[in-house]
Amino acid sequence: MMKTKKLMLQGTGSSVGKSLLTAGFCRIFHQDGYKVAPFKSQNMALNSYITAEGLEMGRAQVVQAEASKIEPTVAMNPVLLKPTTDKKCQVILNGKVYKNMSAVEYHEFKSELAALVKDSFQKLADAHDVVVIEGAGSPAEINLRENDIVNMGMAEMADSPVILIGDIDRGGVFASLAGTMLLLTEEEKKRVKGVIINKFRGDVEILKPGIKMLEDIIKIPVLGVIPYYHVQIEDEDSLAERFRYQKYQGGQVEVAVLYLPHVSNFTDFNVFETQEDVNLRYVMRGESIGNPDLLIIPGSKNTIEDLVYLRESGLEEQILRLHRQGKLIVGICGGYQMLGKTIKDPHGTESSIEEINGLGLLDVDTIFELEKTTTQVEAVVTAKLSGLLEGTQGAGLRGYEIHMGKTVLGSECQGLNQIRHMLGKDVSIDDGASNMEGNVIGTYIHGIFDNIPFTRVILNNIRRQKGLEQVESSIESFEAFKEKEYDKLAEVIRTNVDMEKVYQILNGEEICSE
Repeated sequence: MMKTKKLMLQGTGSSVGKSLLTAGFCRIFHQDGYKVAPFKSQNMALNSYITAEGLEMGRAQVVQAEASKIEPTVAMNPVLLKPTTDKKCQVILNGKVYKNMSAVEYHEFKSELAALVKDSFQKLADAHDVVVIEGAGSPAEINLRENDIVNMGMAEMADSPVILIGDIDRGGVFASLAGTMLLLTEEEKKRVKGVIINKFRGDVEILKPGIKMLEDIIKIPVLGVIPYYHVQIEDEDSLAERFRYQKYQGGQVEVAVLYLPHVSNFTDFNVFETQEDVNLRYVMRGESIGNPDLLIIPGSKNTIEDLVYLRESGLEEQILRLHRQGKLIVGICGGYQMLGKTIKDPHGTESSIEEINGLGLLDVDTIFELEKTTTQVEAVVTAKLSGLLEGTQGAGLRGYEIHMGKTVLGSECQGLNQIRHMLGKDVSIDDGASNMEGNVIGTYIHGIFDNIPFTRVILNNIRRQKGLEQVESSIESFEAFKEKEYDKLAEVIRTNVDMEKVYQILNGEEICSE
């Protein structure tokens, strides 16, 4: 039986491109005939996903699983941390909520997680030829070295070689790479077999003298310089970049997504980047919403505090103004809850505020419960809607739900969807709501816009209202589009990284800088 091969990607810091490069290497190894799986022992993110079993995991590992062409499982991300405040986070173990902890509490708790992490990794190793492991932050955070389970501590548990990634676009890449190596122990240094410089802009010839000097200093070869590139793949490492992103490509339909301090599952809106007639804009703190055709209020890990933010920042009045103008407003999960009349949190699940008035655009009331709903769903739009939502009735929807609240509809609104399948069973469960005018809707279904026929009907209704011709989507499905992007990412890496040396590292062979 062939021994499982391991490769770990660590970075000089956060946002250097570890997640995306891990996905790219997963696709390359898959293309080369290996059965490959991604792994990240501990992920801190508000962007999560629900597996077919109803378990919660980080979306970055879902992306990497897609690149590997395998089904995502929580073994790929056994520990997920979801920040609730600046000092506390919700700890999720093997896909289930464990408890909320402060940073100090969690640091002391980490030593108890080594067995869980090792067991999850071994499950993947036993079932795959190659496991590509992603680190978190930097291995040179020497204050966190004790009981480390995600960087060099994980490399030791897996007995994995390491490739170190530096981001030249941030500046100081040579210093960050050399400084990282300086702060590693001798044993840790031995695990680092190569370096990749990421996000380079310009002529690589100018970089070559620096590369030679770096190799002389750290005694480790630079395996490649990857140019700054744009692929439309979910990238956890570029969260801040995405929120600053403005996709103006001459489109006639403007979609605006509100930034929230505790925003979650921002990938719900990536699909709009694939529609050539759409300008997608994220409304950042201090910015005006403007006059979009479609306004989306996304999910939140702290719905009540984010509602307070909308109120205190003046965004609430701008939302109400758009509503008076008849613009389409959509709330997803926490955004759906904010659109209602009241939100109650009797157990202090998210906040010390027990009750707060919502935006009042939907006749619904939400109460937070102790039990979290986590499930994949298949649903159909049951509401007969007019105006900008005309023609959506009967549309099939696939997505997932992650929420603590239960929402009750009043007499001045109608149900939006009916869930027909969840957790492997046929069901009949109402979801979401629409106002009677059909220009405000809310739903708990994340990924609702990934269903392109549904989304395209709405976009074409907006076009018709503006006196524009109808257009069809240039992509058949979001899944097919992403497949091409994974192949594009793999090609960028193959072209700019010495894959022969990568395979030598993967096979446990020693390589030297030239």
